[in-house]
Amino acid sequence: MDKYRIDSHKLIYHVGRVNDWLAGKDIYPIYAEVSPSGTCNHRCTFCGTDFMEYKRRFLDVGIFKERLTEMGALGLKSIMYAGEGEPLLHKQIDGIIAHTKASGIDSALTTNGVLLKEDLAEKLLPDVSWIKVSIAAGTEETYSKLHRANSRDFQKVMANMAAAAKIRDDRGYSCALGMQLLLLPENRDEVALLARQARDIGLDYLVVKPYSQHPKSKTRIYKDVTYAEDMKLKGTLDELSTKDFSVIFRVETMKKWDNASRDYKRCQALRFWTYIDAGGHVWGCSMFMNDEAFYYGDINTSTFREIWEGEKRMALLKHVEKKMDATKCRVNCRMDAINRYLWELKHPAEHVNFI
Repeated sequence: MDKYRIDSHKLIYHVGRVNDWLAGKDIYPIYAEVSPSGTCNHRCTFCGTDFMEYKRRFLDVGIFKERLTEMGALGLKSIMYAGEGEPLLHKQIDGIIAHTKASGIDSALTTNGVLLKEDLAEKLLPDVSWIKVSIAAGTEETYSKLHRANSRDFQKVMANMAAAAKIRDDRGYSCALGMQLLLLPENRDEVALLARQARDIGLDYLVVKPYSQHPKSKTRIYKDVTYAEDMKLKGTLDELSTKDFSVIFRVETMKKWDNASRDYKRCQALRFWTYIDAGGHVWGCSMFMNDEAFYYGDINTSTFREIWEGEKRMALLKHVEKKMDATKCRVNCRMDAINRYLWELKHPAEHVNFI
């Protein structure tokens, strides 16, 4: 059961903000993705942000905490710390997450999990809504090949997540703990094995999702992967779910990858989220990092309000709403389900009053 709506979207729970958007008001974002670190301890074969070149740069903590306080007051609801590098490489990630919560903002982590040792987990678990580990295999050998990392990292991740689950349960924290596997030709035979391991160490879920080719990525080896033959996996994985553990096999997202088509012509989602890279630069969309047209500003030199209400963002919104063809965007863009929902709200079918 996908109780977290991972294969869908959650904008339906933010009716007030959506209504303000429908009324033509300029709204502040509900959600942000933030990269605390530009560098990474892995070099995954499937990395979509390799074009950012893993620069050794980190968010300035003092400035970012000021911006967190401001963004919380402006109505930001959540931040996922992930992005161009490994977020746990930021030496003050625990302080960043604690201040995120203090600012009234929910926080989450997507990490490779290698650095999530017990002492760090003790600090993070009280303040995060969820931690999701990106893991591409169920065995050390395949893990090492796909993550291009030491094979021992696989067992480190398993041990770290088992310890985190025990801490969470012993302390009564509400943090959801899960794993996410990108389904690739090399790991198809290991999905069930990984699901059993995740279940047995006390995690809440395993997400199995399709590849999504980033247009700027240097990696092209998976651009033609297909998923029609993998649908039979769902039945096997469903049998591994229990009342405490779910395998979320992203069927709808896989169908979109194999049959890429969009009903919407314009991206409406840019008003509801934003992206901040490890240098403190604010972007309209993570797909267009390093594209000047999608650059909003720099939190090191401007407040978030100044950036969000600034000329650069207003110019981008006009361009996107009048000229940009969303059908050319990345297949399985993170905002795809939201865009489909927003487009339908503004372009309803006939007979909508017959509820």
